[in-house]
Amino acid sequence: MKRPAQHLGMRHLALNVRDLPASEHFYVALLGMRIEWRPDPDNLYLTSGPDNLALHKAATGSFDESAQRLDHIGFFLPDPEAVDAWYAYLTAAGVRMRKEPRTHRDGARSFYCYDPDGATVQLIYHPPVADH
Repeated sequence: MKRPAQHLGMRHLALNVRDLPASEHFYVALLGMRIEWRPDPDNLYLTSGPDNLALHKAATGSFDESAQRLDHIGFFLPDPEAVDAWYAYLTAAGVRMRKEPRTHRDGARSFYCYDPDGATVQLIYHPPVADH
Protein backbone atom coordinates (compact mmCIF):
# COMPACT_ATOMS: atom_id res chain seq x y z
CA MET A 1 0.00 0.00 0.00
CA LYS A 2 1.33 3.47 -0.90
CA ARG A 3 1.88 5.94 1.92
CA PRO A 4 -0.68 8.83 1.97
CA ALA A 5 0.41 12.46 1.38
CA GLN A 6 2.82 13.95 3.93
CA HIS A 7 1.35 14.96 7.31
CA LEU A 8 1.48 18.59 8.48
CA GLY A 9 4.05 18.03 11.21
CA MET A 10 3.98 17.46 14.94
CA ARG A 11 2.20 20.51 16.33
CA HIS A 12 0.12 18.98 19.10
CA LEU A 13 1.25 17.92 22.54
CA ALA A 14 -0.87 16.73 25.47
CA LEU A 15 0.50 16.76 29.00
CA ASN A 16 -0.78 15.36 32.28
CA VAL A 17 -0.30 18.00 34.98
CA ARG A 18 -0.72 18.05 38.75
CA ASP A 19 -1.92 21.63 39.13
CA LEU A 20 -3.99 22.79 36.17
CA PRO A 21 -4.32 26.45 37.31
CA ALA A 22 -0.53 26.71 37.79
CA SER A 23 0.06 25.18 34.35
CA GLU A 24 -2.51 27.51 32.80
CA HIS A 25 -0.75 30.49 34.39
CA PHE A 26 2.63 29.37 33.07
CA TYR A 27 1.54 28.67 29.49
CA VAL A 28 -1.01 31.50 29.14
CA ALA A 29 0.14 34.36 31.38
CA LEU A 30 3.88 33.76 31.13
CA LEU A 31 4.38 32.21 27.69
CA GLY A 32 1.52 33.98 25.93
CA MET A 33 -0.50 31.04 24.64
CA ARG A 34 -4.26 31.56 24.15
CA ILE A 35 -7.06 29.40 25.50
CA GLU A 36 -8.72 27.61 22.60
CA TRP A 37 -11.15 25.38 24.48
CA ARG A 38 -11.96 24.41 28.07
CA PRO A 39 -14.25 21.36 27.75
CA ASP A 40 -14.40 20.76 31.52
CA PRO A 41 -12.53 21.69 34.74
CA ASP A 42 -9.87 19.00 34.19
CA ASN A 43 -8.88 19.75 30.59
CA LEU A 44 -7.60 22.84 28.81
CA TYR A 45 -6.55 23.33 25.17
CA LEU A 46 -4.12 26.14 24.34
CA THR A 47 -2.68 27.55 21.12
CA SER A 48 -0.19 30.08 19.89
CA GLY A 49 -1.41 29.89 16.27
CA PRO A 50 -0.29 26.83 14.32
CA ASP A 51 0.01 24.56 17.37
CA ASN A 52 -2.11 23.00 20.11
CA LEU A 53 -1.18 22.11 23.70
CA ALA A 54 -3.63 20.06 25.73
CA LEU A 55 -3.32 20.07 29.51
CA HIS A 56 -5.05 17.20 31.34
CA LYS A 57 -5.26 17.18 35.14
CA ALA A 58 -3.62 13.99 36.43
CA ALA A 59 -5.70 11.81 38.70
CA THR A 60 -5.02 12.43 42.38
CA GLY A 61 -2.26 10.16 43.65
CA SER A 62 -1.25 9.02 40.16
CA PHE A 63 1.45 11.59 39.49
CA ASP A 64 4.98 10.25 39.87
CA GLU A 65 7.84 12.76 39.50
CA SER A 66 10.11 10.10 38.03
CA ALA A 67 7.54 8.90 35.49
CA GLN A 68 6.96 10.26 32.00
CA ARG A 69 4.19 12.86 31.99
CA LEU A 70 3.52 12.73 28.28
CA ASP A 71 -0.06 11.71 27.47
CA HIS A 72 0.29 11.46 23.69
CA ILE A 73 2.01 12.92 20.64
CA GLY A 74 -0.15 14.43 17.90
CA PHE A 75 0.39 14.80 14.16
CA PHE A 76 -1.97 17.11 12.28
CA LEU A 77 -3.56 16.15 8.99
CA PRO A 78 -5.02 18.46 6.31
CA ASP A 79 -8.58 17.06 6.19
CA PRO A 80 -10.87 14.40 7.70
CA GLU A 81 -10.35 12.04 4.76
CA ALA A 82 -6.62 11.96 5.49
CA VAL A 83 -7.38 10.56 8.95
CA ASP A 84 -9.03 7.51 7.41
CA ALA A 85 -6.28 7.12 4.79
CA TRP A 86 -3.58 7.15 7.47
CA TYR A 87 -5.55 4.72 9.63
CA ALA A 88 -5.81 2.27 6.72
CA TYR A 89 -2.14 2.70 5.85
CA LEU A 90 -0.83 2.20 9.39
CA THR A 91 -3.21 -0.70 10.06
CA ALA A 92 -1.98 -2.41 6.89
CA ALA A 93 1.59 -1.80 8.06
CA GLY A 94 0.86 -3.71 11.27
CA VAL A 95 0.85 -0.74 13.64
CA ARG A 96 -1.02 -1.51 16.87
CA MET A 97 -4.10 0.70 17.20
CA ARG A 98 -5.55 2.14 20.39
CA LYS A 99 -8.76 3.69 19.00
CA GLU A 100 -10.43 3.75 15.59
CA PRO A 101 -11.07 7.05 13.78
CA ARG A 102 -13.90 9.14 15.14
CA THR A 103 -15.24 12.64 14.65
CA HIS A 104 -15.18 14.76 17.80
CA ARG A 105 -17.88 17.24 18.81
CA ASP A 106 -15.66 20.19 17.81
CA GLY A 107 -15.36 18.92 14.22
CA ALA A 108 -11.95 17.33 14.65
CA ARG A 109 -11.41 13.75 13.47
CA SER A 110 -8.68 11.48 14.79
CA PHE A 111 -7.46 8.06 15.82
CA TYR A 112 -4.83 6.78 18.25
CA CYS A 113 -2.12 4.19 17.73
CA TYR A 114 1.07 3.14 19.53
CA ASP A 115 4.69 3.71 18.55
CA PRO A 116 7.15 0.80 18.91
CA ASP A 117 7.82 1.69 22.57
CA GLY A 118 4.13 1.94 23.42
CA ALA A 119 3.83 5.75 23.41
CA THR A 120 0.40 6.88 22.26
CA VAL A 121 0.34 8.78 18.96
CA GLN A 122 -2.71 10.66 17.66
CA LEU A 123 -3.22 11.52 14.00
CA ILE A 124 -5.75 14.31 13.86
CA TYR A 125 -7.56 16.72 11.58
CA HIS A 126 -8.29 19.76 13.76
CA PRO A 127 -10.05 22.58 11.83
CA PRO A 128 -8.46 25.62 13.58
CA VAL A 129 -4.95 24.27 13.02
CA ALA A 130 -5.56 22.93 9.52
CA ASP A 131 -6.45 26.47 8.41
CA HIS A 132 -2.86 27.60 9.10
